[in-house]
Amino acid sequence: MKKVLDFLRNGRPRENADSDAEAYPESQFFATGFQEAGAVATPVPSWAERARALGARRLAHEAGARRLKELWTQDRFMAGLSSQDLEQCARHFEFWAVDADRDIIEQNEPGSFMLVVLHGIIAVDRQQPWGERVRLTETRAGSVLGEMSLLDAGPRASYCTTLRPSEIAVLEARRLDALIEHDPASAVRIVGSLARRLSLRLRRLGTPSAGTSA
Repeated sequence: MKKVLDFLRNGRPRENADSDAEAYPESQFFATGFQEAGAVATPVPSWAERARALGARRLAHEAGARRLKELWTQDRFMAGLSSQDLEQCARHFEFWAVDADRDIIEQNEPGSFMLVVLHGIIAVDRQQPWGERVRLTETRAGSVLGEMSLLDAGPRASYCTTLRPSEIAVLEARRLDALIEHDPASAVRIVGSLARRLSLRLRRLGTPSAGTSA
């Protein structure tokens, strides 16, 4: 845990650089840092691949960043972030429009990005062993989806499907790595805010295995 905190604070470890180089490759912490040693690499779908499959359309960065900062200014989990933190974070997001009835996140796939709902409604569904999808919740503007898999590189717990034309902000693991490298102070506060949001969600549900996070 100390190494993780050192990485977030400093961008990359400064002490024992030789021994830690493989564990903390530059700009690859969240992209590869949680892969199990010796495990066969599972292909991780990138957002670019998913966007092409969805027919998603890129939005103007300035307008998307403004909307993201507006929503996060009103979000109690992000209340500790300064205007500079929000500005730095927004630079690393991409902003997209997605049509209705599109699976933005698919259950059981490895995660490499999270998203914030800017406009629209996105359903979170859990597919049961017998094939039926059970609706867990419907999320609206300001909701964060996929942060669990972004932070731990684990498989997605649910499907996230647009119920109407929606606009989203997407943060990829490689972009989170870049934020950590170039602005570690803002990065550690943002990751901490995401972790608090996730922790409260799991505490409310009583058990991590029952979480609705994608």
